[in-house]
Amino acid sequence: MALWGGRFTEGPEASLAKLSRSVDFDWRLAQYDIRVNLANVQGLVNSGTITPGNGEIIKAGLKALSVEIANSKFSYIDSDEDVHSAIERGLVEKVGSVGGFIRSGRSRNDLVITDFKLYLIDHLLNVANLVNQLAQTILDAAFNNIEVTAPGFTHLQHAQPISFGHELAKHAQGLLRDISRIEDWLNRNSLSPFGASALAGSPLQLDPEFIAQNLGFDGVLSNSIDAVSDRDFVAEALSIFAIIGVHLSKVGEEFTIWNSKEFNWVQLDDAYSTGSSIMPQKKNPDIAELARGKSGRLIGNLTAILAAMKGLAFAYNRDLQEDKEPTFDSIETLEVLLPAMNGMIASAKFNKKEIEKGAIEGFALATELADYLVQRGVPFSEAHEIAGSAVKYCESKNKELNELNIDELTDIDARLESGVLERLTALGAINSRTSSLGTSFNSVREQISLAKGAASENSLWISNGVKSFSGMMAL
Repeated sequence: MALWGGRFTEGPEASLAKLSRSVDFDWRLAQYDIRVNLANVQGLVNSGTITPGNGEIIKAGLKALSVEIANSKFSYIDSDEDVHSAIERGLVEKVGSVGGFIRSGRSRNDLVITDFKLYLIDHLLNVANLVNQLAQTILDAAFNNIEVTAPGFTHLQHAQPISFGHELAKHAQGLLRDISRIEDWLNRNSLSPFGASALAGSPLQLDPEFIAQNLGFDGVLSNSIDAVSDRDFVAEALSIFAIIGVHLSKVGEEFTIWNSKEFNWVQLDDAYSTGSSIMPQKKNPDIAELARGKSGRLIGNLTAILAAMKGLAFAYNRDLQEDKEPTFDSIETLEVLLPAMNGMIASAKFNKKEIEKGAIEGFALATELADYLVQRGVPFSEAHEIAGSAVKYCESKNKELNELNIDELTDIDARLESGVLERLTALGAINSRTSSLGTSFNSVREQISLAKGAASENSLWISNGVKSFSGMMAL
C-alpha cells in the first residue's frame, strides 16, 4: 500500500522505486511495528482521535496479523515499499478502510525509529547473553588451567612465566566489559522517540509518555527533532558490536596459533574444525579464523553508520535508512559466531605438557634476577643491567638462566646469593606475584572467582531484562 502520492501526477520510476524499497530488509521489524501501532491506536483512543469501537477493530486486526506473520501466512509483496506499508496493507485487507487510522498522529520517521529501538533492546539482550555464556566457558577453561605454567608473551617474544589460566582468563575480562557496555546502552537509550511524528510532534497524539510506558521505555526523549534525526544509539550499539568483534578476533588469533603444529598447545574437537578439499590430513581452525575475519565486517558496519550520520542537517534525511542493514548484519553475525566460539572453546583440549615446556625459555626469568636484587636494596636501573649481563653470559654458554649454578651467579654479581635459585623456576617466578591482579596461582584463583560472580550477576539482569521485554512485547 502506497503511503504517499496524492500530490504526484505519476508514480515513481522503476529505478527510484527499487532504490527506495526497504521491505526486504526492514521486514525484520514487522512484529515491533505491530507492537508500536497497537500502542499508538490506544493512545489515539485515549485522546479521542478515534472511537473506542474502531480502536478495538484495529487492535484485533493487528493482533491477528501478528499471528499470521509469526506463522509465515502473511508477508510483504512486490508492491510494498517498506514494512510499514506492508503492515497497513495487511490490516486494511482484514478490517477495511478503518485500518487507515493507524497512520494518524505518527510518521514513518518516529514509527521506524521506535521499532528499531525495540529491536535493538531485544537483540542486545540476546547478544549480552551469548557473550556472557562465552565468558563463563572461558573462565571454566581458565580455572582448569590455573596451575599450568606457560610462557607469557609480549611482542610475540617470551617475556615472563605466567599461569596459563591467567592467560585464558584475560579474554573473559574483556567480554565482561562488553556486557557492561550493553547494560550502559540499555540504561542510556531506554527513551521513546514516539510522538515526535515527522519532526514537530502531533496534535493527535498528545500523550507520548503513555506510549513510552506502554512499550516499556523508561521515558520520552525531550526534543522531537532530535528524536527522529539522530542515530547515535545505533552508532553506539555498532561500536559495542565492533569491540566484541575485536575481542573475539584476539581469541581467534591465539587459538589459531596454539592449534598450529609449531605450538601444539590445543587440540580442537572435530565438530568445531573443518578439513581440506585437497589435503586429506588437514584439520583447520576455521571458527577461530572466521572470528578474526568477521571482526573487520563488524568494524566496517560501525564505519558505515558514522559516515551516513556525518553532516546531516536539520531533521530526518533519507540517508538514515542506511542505519538498519549494518545493524542487522552485525547482530546476525554475532548471533552465529558467538555460539560457535563457545562450542570450540568448551570442547577444546589443552596440551598441558606442551604449554609448560616453554615457560622459562628465552631467558624469561631475567626479570626475576632484577626483582631479587631490588628486594635487597639495589636500584632497579642497576639490577636491570646485572640481569642483562646474566643473559649475555647465558647466550655465550648456550644456557638458560635456570641452568646457572650459584658460582656462576655470584661471579656475575656477588649479591646474587643462593636465595635467588628459588626464584629461577617457573613456579618461583609465578607465585612471587601475589598482588590482586598478579599471576600467582592464588591470585588467579581469586580473580576467576570474582569474574564468575560478575558473570552470574550478568545472567540475572539479562534474564530479568528478557522476561521484562517479553512481557512488554505481549500483544
